[in-house]
Amino acid sequence: MDGQIRVGMVGHAFMGRAHSQAWHTVGRAFDLPLRPVTAAIAGRNEAALAEAADRLGWESTETDWRRLVERDDIDLVDICSPGDTHVEIALAALAAGKHVLCEKPLANTVADAERMTVAAEAARAQGVRSMVGYSYRRTPALALARQLVADGRIGDIRHVRAAYLQDWISDPEFPLVWRLQKDLAGSGALGDIGSHIVDLAQFLTGQHITGVSALTETFVKERPLPSASAGLSATGGTERGDVTVDDAALFLARLDGGAVATFEATRFALGRKNAMRIEINGSRGSLAFDFESMNELQFFDGTGPAEDAGFRRILATEPDHPYLSGWWPPGHGLGYEHTFTHQAKDMVEAIAAGTDPAPSFADGLRVQRVLDAVERSAAASSTWTPIACTAAEGD
Repeated sequence: MDGQIRVGMVGHAFMGRAHSQAWHTVGRAFDLPLRPVTAAIAGRNEAALAEAADRLGWESTETDWRRLVERDDIDLVDICSPGDTHVEIALAALAAGKHVLCEKPLANTVADAERMTVAAEAARAQGVRSMVGYSYRRTPALALARQLVADGRIGDIRHVRAAYLQDWISDPEFPLVWRLQKDLAGSGALGDIGSHIVDLAQFLTGQHITGVSALTETFVKERPLPSASAGLSATGGTERGDVTVDDAALFLARLDGGAVATFEATRFALGRKNAMRIEINGSRGSLAFDFESMNELQFFDGTGPAEDAGFRRILATEPDHPYLSGWWPPGHGLGYEHTFTHQAKDMVEAIAAGTDPAPSFADGLRVQRVLDAVERSAAASSTWTPIACTAAEGD
């Protein structure tokens, strides 16, 4: 790749903006073996695409993602489009020998996620790398939590409590955007934000979810159709459409290492903007994290004397904490956007080294199996629903 890795990105909305900033920033924050070049961006609306390319700093545009994938000057395809498009774009890119970074959830169905995982494994044999974008893994405090668990600092894992709370669609007059339509998004709060805490629970504990008992609820069954002239952010109007996804999902789970877990995902928790919380209780201690205080990790050491026991606050900004060597002096916190920069760093370094980046498409498929089991359990009055994985996905 002549010292460069030329990136082609599909999509330029919320995730496209976050990924664009990451590709521009990563080479300035970290000493990389390959220099990312933002070569081309793809979208359907030519005028909006041209504006996005100028604002987000992309060299060229394509109004058909297929032409982007076919280009000889593209080394990596970054998929930031809605979930219903992931499988077709990823399969084409892998077949063309392009490395692939795909936003989460990996796909809208288990069947599509399986197809993507099989294709990724076949491409891997040819040196083509792929990764699914569960960017919260790259929050320094959470990466530190994973290190503490792996080092045995909290002992055997017994309980996991995870919740992701937002409030952005609590207004019943908020329009029927694509995230509220099952054929485009796959699921609602479950896939949009619940997938993050499913991935984090498995990442932090090193265990896999083996079964669930779940319920889901849609609080607002109909919403105004977006105004065609004003775009997806418009409200009002007389026409309404059906919401076909969940507004909230809650479930119990067991993990294969013996731990038990509870999960909650909702976009109706008024006052909670991005409260992604996870607590892990072990035989020797506990860890707790809330993304609204993303530079802090709470650690309880259960091996000390009871008279001065209590959670202590770790400010995860030291240069020897994960990812912090490229940033600011201790105490100068990072933000949401830095998780995408760290994701880009790990992807580029893995490609250059010829190693497999994580989370892999197989990891994304494991999450997809959990989401599917939650929906099936909820549809069957919270029936306990086991989750199996194939030999290719590991133990």
